[in-house]
Order: sequence, then C-alpha cells, then structure tokens
Amino acid sequence: MKKSLNLATALPVDAANALLIGRVWVEGTGPVLAMVKPEGVFDLSSVAATASQLLELPGVAKAVRAAAPSLPRLAGTAEVLANSAAGAQDPKLPWLLAPCDLQALKASGVTFVESMLERVIEEQAGGDASKADEARKAVIAVIGGNLGSIKPGSPEAARLKDVLIEKGMWSQYLEVGIGPDAEIFTKSQPMSAVGTGAEVGIHPHSHWNNPEPEVVLAVNSRGETVGAALGNDVNLRDFEGRSALLLGKAKDNNASCAIGPFIRLLDEHFTIDDVRQSDLSITVTGPEGFEMKGGSSLSKISRDPLDLVAQAIGANHQYPDGFMLFLGTMFAPTQDRHGPGQGFTHVVGDVVTVATPQLGSLVNRVTTSDKAAPWTFGISALMQSLAKRKLL
Repeated sequence: MKKSLNLATALPVDAANALLIGRVWVEGTGPVLAMVKPEGVFDLSSVAATASQLLELPGVAKAVRAAAPSLPRLAGTAEVLANSAAGAQDPKLPWLLAPCDLQALKASGVTFVESMLERVIEEQAGGDASKADEARKAVIAVIGGNLGSIKPGSPEAARLKDVLIEKGMWSQYLEVGIGPDAEIFTKSQPMSAVGTGAEVGIHPHSHWNNPEPEVVLAVNSRGETVGAALGNDVNLRDFEGRSALLLGKAKDNNASCAIGPFIRLLDEHFTIDDVRQSDLSITVTGPEGFEMKGGSSLSKISRDPLDLVAQAIGANHQYPDGFMLFLGTMFAPTQDRHGPGQGFTHVVGDVVTVATPQLGSLVNRVTTSDKAAPWTFGISALMQSLAKRKLL
C-alpha cells in the first residue's frame, strides 16, 4: 500500500492549480488543518481552527489562496504521503487524516440504476451471497436493466411502480431509487472517518461485503457545496440484505468510512460541473493475487448532486457544522472470487484504491472492524487540543 501513497497518484493531475485542504496528525500537537501543494503541506490554523470552520468562510477559495504565501510549512507532501501508511508512521513526521472533522457524515443511497438493481437482488436473496446469481436473473427478467431514462418522482416512475407492484417485484430500494424522496442516511459519526493510508474495517461477522467508490461533497451550514473529496462507503451486503433495518449495522462500524485524500475546493479550475462529469475508478488487489477493477460515472447518476444536497439540508434539517455527503455509486461488484455464483466479497489484506483525475486517489487496506485502530479521538479531544494551541 505504501507504494501507492505518492505524489504521482495521490494528487490531482492538475495539482498545481488545485486548492487542496487536508488534515494531518502532528505528534505532540494533534490534528492540524493544512493546505496541500505538490511541494509541501502548510499549516492553515491562522485561517481557521477546523475544516468545518474553514468551509464556513464566505469565498473560502479566495481566502485560502490569499493566505497561502504566508502559511508555515509543516513538511514535504511526498514525505507526509509516504508516512500515512497504517502501522508504519514515523512519529517525527506528520501523516494524513480524513480531511473533514466536525461535519456530519451523511450518504445518499440508490442513486444509480446499476446499484439500485443490486440492492433489490440483495433483498431478494435475503443477504445470502450463494443465492445472488439466481435472484439477479429473476429480478432482471421482470424489471429489466433499462431504468436509466426514468426520472425519480416523475409520472413515468409512478406508472412503473404500479406495474411492479402488480408483478410482486416492488422494493423499498426502488422506492428511493425512482420515487420522489432520496435516501439520505447517516453514514458515520463526526470525527470517525479515516483518511488515505488508513485501514478500513468490515464487520468480522460479515461474509458478503464490498467497497463503494464515491464522490463526497463538502457542504457548509448554509447548504453551499464548497468542495469535494473521494470516499469509500464500506458496505455489508449480507447485513443489509437480511433487513433494511440493519442499515446502521451494515454501514456504521469502526473504520467503515474513508474520505480523502483531500477536500478540493470549488473554484474556477474545479466546478460542480466537473463533479457531475467525474469518472471514478476502483481497484481491489487481494493478498492472494486476486484483482478486480471497476468504476462509477457521475454522469449516470439518477439525481443531480445538488438535488441530493437540497434533500439533505433545508427547513426540515440543519447542520450547524456542515456535512459531508456521499453521492452513491453505480459500482456493484459481481466478479466471482470464491466460486461460481458467489460474486465478490472482501478478504483481510485487500488494498482498495479509489481514484479520479481531478481528486487524486484514496488508498486503504481492509481489515476487520475489531482489528482496526479504535476510534479514540473525538470532539472532546479535539476541543482540548485546540484549547491547548490557543485556537479556541
């Protein structure tokens, strides 16, 4: 994994023009908000104490750009990246954390036709991977795969719902996939996300699970989308397939939420239209030599990213510290790993790389949630650290 934590792959292809916000752990100090350039990592504490506070600034991109020339240098970016591999950090050097802190960690689900069908299949298979292939054939035979032209909440979607109910194939996943209301759920808790280089966790009792490569929007308390990052929404297909009421257990476990490597601020070089056209790639390399490649294209999303933001925040729901919003994925791996019809599931030691040219790459190694580094640094610890640094 350490070989993947380098300037050539971790940073955007246009890194010289990108406004990249990160957080690094500095031994003896704690988490430090930083601006990241190809040549170095710079302390942003004089501009804002936390990532949440930074994104609240009016014209945040302009404010960061104005402050850049006078920011103290913490370390070289190549050094920090190399030092971010789990279990191999040198305490004399900083290492990367998730780039968000106090923001709520939210996710939107079933936003692509491909993944929507796989959720229906999980439900039909009752969370049993051995039944997935048979369920997939049955579902596609009735529903078909051409739902991409159906606009969620439209009259056409309502008519399709009536047809599927008659055929006994209506599903809660189709409800949020093509119905008027998007699925917005809490992925994890503020301060619990892990960054690039860290281990990600799957529940030790899960036997059917997968990574979910996604773009994650950074949204402030005013509902303004001000940046984007990459994310891995680690998912337990067997838990959720048994019951949708197990969504919390399927989604929120120790180290199950990875965001990084940085938040790229929206500006003239990177706009929401660039987000809308993002093509994500994912590679899973197993310790036994297994390799799986896939991708997810935001151009095929069924709900516009800003529509999803509007469903997450508004008169009915506020986020005073802002939030990070996973946009969902069209990636639903079906490549057999352990036998015909068994599909894909993780094994401990998998290395997962999520990448897109304008956001760089997010790299994590898979372990079980009980073996991943425990989450011990929460909001109270952050407040104590900031007070000690006289930033409160």
